[in-house]
Amino acid sequence: LRSWQADGGARHLAYAADLAALVDAFTRLYELTGEAGWLAEATGTAEALLDLFEDTGGGGLWTTGHDAEALVARQKDLFDNATPSANSSGALALARLATLTGEERFSAAAERIVRLLAGPAGSHPTAFAHLLAAVDLLVGPSSEVVVSGERPDLVDAVHRRFLPRTVLAWGEPVPGSPLWEGRTDGRAYVCEAYACRQPVDTVDDLVTQLDAPG
Repeated sequence: LRSWQADGGARHLAYAADLAALVDAFTRLYELTGEAGWLAEATGTAEALLDLFEDTGGGGLWTTGHDAEALVARQKDLFDNATPSANSSGALALARLATLTGEERFSAAAERIVRLLAGPAGSHPTAFAHLLAAVDLLVGPSSEVVVSGERPDLVDAVHRRFLPRTVLAWGEPVPGSPLWEGRTDGRAYVCEAYACRQPVDTVDDLVTQLDAPG
């Protein structure tokens, strides 16, 4: 993967921030379209992100990959500025992907990033705003919503709400994901840590569950 610049083309290998943004984009495209292929793309990109950029000794993501030109000192993009840092983007993207797939390796990777930055984030939280969104999702309570079968009205009810601590699974079932086990078509399931409330089949009942404290 290469990083594209409008005035120079794809001259450089992609950085950690590029792959982290792609993981997030592919994950959210799955939530938007219900097409499982996007989640497969997110999974493959997340694997590449960790393989190329993770500091397995010290934690977090290096800015440049193991396949890039060797530098005197490799740096880490830590602070959120006008755009989120690579580490903040990576932590949030990996946390969302882990929830949708049930793959604990991704949530573990997100937690390693958070642990690396916990000290400075506690002292200077305004410099880690995007990272705190990842912490919010990891610590919770967060929720998972599954809409099984052809129920665009239920999907639309979720899409219309601002639910930063919620992931949505619908459309094509994802093989191996605990979110899809034992589902009945035409129902919506609101879950926390894969433990679900009573399934519902009306928009009003779904909205009531989405708005319930938790």
